[in-house]
Amino acid sequence: MALLGLFAVAWAMTPIPESTQAAATAQGSVIYYRDGRTVLAKQGVNRRAVALDKVPRHLRNAVIAAENRSFYQDQGVSLRGTARAVWSTVSGRQLQGGSTITQQMVRNYYSGLSQERSAVRKLKEIMISLKVDRSKSKDWVLEQYLNTIYFGRGAHGVQAAADAYFRKDVSDLTLSEGAYLATVIQQPTRFADPRGDDLAAARSRWSWVVGGMVTTGAITPAEAAKAGFPKLKKPRDVFEPEGQEGYMLDQVMAELRRRGYTDEDVNQGGLKIVSTFDKKLMEAAERAVTSVLPEDTPKKVRTGLAAVDPATGEVAAFYGGRDYDANKFDNAFSAEVPAGSTFKAYVLAAALENGLGLGTRVEGNSPMRVASAPEAIPNSGGASYGRVDLVRAMRHSVNTAFVDLGQKVGLDKVTEAAEAAGIPVDQLTPHQAAPTLPLGVASVSAVQNASGFAVFAADGVHRRAHVIRSITGTEGKLKITEKGERVFSERTAADVTYALTQVVTGGTGTAARLHDRPAAGKTGTTDESASAWFTGFTPQLSVAVDMFRDDNKPVVVGGAAQSGGQYPAQIWRAFMAEAMAGKPVETFPEPSSHGHSAPSTDDTPGHWGDPEVGTGDPGHWGDPVPEEPASPTPDEPTAPAPDEPDVPDPGRPTAPPPPDEPTVPAPDDPEPGPGDGTGDGTGTGTGTGTGTGGGSGDGTGVESTGQAAVPVG
Repeated sequence: MALLGLFAVAWAMTPIPESTQAAATAQGSVIYYRDGRTVLAKQGVNRRAVALDKVPRHLRNAVIAAENRSFYQDQGVSLRGTARAVWSTVSGRQLQGGSTITQQMVRNYYSGLSQERSAVRKLKEIMISLKVDRSKSKDWVLEQYLNTIYFGRGAHGVQAAADAYFRKDVSDLTLSEGAYLATVIQQPTRFADPRGDDLAAARSRWSWVVGGMVTTGAITPAEAAKAGFPKLKKPRDVFEPEGQEGYMLDQVMAELRRRGYTDEDVNQGGLKIVSTFDKKLMEAAERAVTSVLPEDTPKKVRTGLAAVDPATGEVAAFYGGRDYDANKFDNAFSAEVPAGSTFKAYVLAAALENGLGLGTRVEGNSPMRVASAPEAIPNSGGASYGRVDLVRAMRHSVNTAFVDLGQKVGLDKVTEAAEAAGIPVDQLTPHQAAPTLPLGVASVSAVQNASGFAVFAADGVHRRAHVIRSITGTEGKLKITEKGERVFSERTAADVTYALTQVVTGGTGTAARLHDRPAAGKTGTTDESASAWFTGFTPQLSVAVDMFRDDNKPVVVGGAAQSGGQYPAQIWRAFMAEAMAGKPVETFPEPSSHGHSAPSTDDTPGHWGDPEVGTGDPGHWGDPVPEEPASPTPDEPTAPAPDEPDVPDPGRPTAPPPPDEPTVPAPDDPEPGPGDGTGDGTGTGTGTGTGTGGGSGDGTGVESTGQAAVPVG
């Protein structure tokens, strides 16, 4: 009577827990490439919950034969087994357990029940198991059990186990394979990849399970005799990112956090995350870099590539670096280096948005003195061009012309245009007062620059760059779209694009020319080749390529200091040739034309097609831009060399470097030639604009600070 009373009290005081253990239902997330089918990575707990009707009946029967043959007849507990378990706990002796499937499910599924061995915990488990058996169906219990139990090989639940052992969906398992999964429940670690004696033990246990299925009537003796021990797949290694996978995974995780998802959400929430990355284009990006650069390229020379879809803002591909394990600081998203003359595209956009036209004349002679600059600003190679229109200034990357243009428009307007195109304002404002701002002293990443140029390809509409297309969770599917914001007029975008096509067809970027379609782009090279760029686009894709060094010294490859028109342009072309293969050829819009007959004066805006530009008729797509003789003397060159040779930084001190700063290259690097680069990676670079410097410092993600080097072309 007393025992009944105690049981009644225990029954009343032990309700079924309202919550489940987080680990019991946790499902890891799967990250896919943009097709939504090709797996990029798996994060967190390896579990995919599956409904019971998706589990083959022979697998269910095998588990019952192995773990609890009276499952459908008992009341959730085994009195004999429980008595053995309690005696084992009290005496300390290890006897065969007797927990039913219901008890195992309760222990693993509900909160408040630990795995410790105590009589109180065991009694609580029994009470809850009895109540669950009275309130839940047997099929419900079996479904939770099959999705909760650990099967070894890092697999939680039958769906993950089917993949881990046989690379199959659970619904496709054979009788023999299902029986093996039932076998491993008893000793998941030992039977995960059995060899020698462990394999013999696994075979024996498997035969016992199959025999149990005969005993319970689940299969016939003939079916059992026909079954053979299954062939296990080789265990997968723990996920280790290879190639660009680590960089991709880092960017997806970073964006998930920005969107409010925690690491716990990803590791336990069972999310399906579709990235924007195109697997083939990712491979093409890596191929473009590794195939173009020579094998003896110094290890300290780093290359970044980013490709952005102008229509969506999606980052379709990028190149983060040679070796994720060696350096997790990627070259495309994280590394910010001086933009060089690629920044001139934003300067031109600012001018056009503020009333100037492609025919506007600016001063192209070298050197140029600006009151706020400590020293004169030269053109590349010291070349002078006289007064030039903005198309010719862009084609030949005339520094003084864009410095003059920046003064006419206002540096605040230049900053506003670059910010509108997506360049973060905190990267611009430190240089806003510098006359050399139009020459690209501000540092940007490859993704930022590709996204900025995508605005011109998208007719003046900016969409923020992003790396996730959709996120599917328990609350449904969230599609990621970036609402476009018009930041430039269609006319401005068309005119900037036209000027940039001239760079590719007959200017400093001819190495990037595509044989089958029009392309627009801009080279960029900073002082002493501390960074070299080519950023360009077709209507379908905007791509930026940059090269720089960890230590901010000159980018020297094959004994030659690099400019944007050399390896960066070649890499860009190699990638785009592959990326555009099979894509329809799309043309750019024609530039604007007003057809004014009166020539513009030197200090007033001109118009494309004005007589001063070279023709009295409106300009047309593909028309050559008339060139104007350079001044003031006929013996000065009228155009820089195509590869944008370096010129001295007017703000660079003439004093030699400190004694502890070596001027010789590292043993594994080619001789860089004169100069010691734009900085030592710690912020000692020089220039006219105080603010963030170029490069990525020591490769740890800390950008070097100090004065930025003056870009030259």
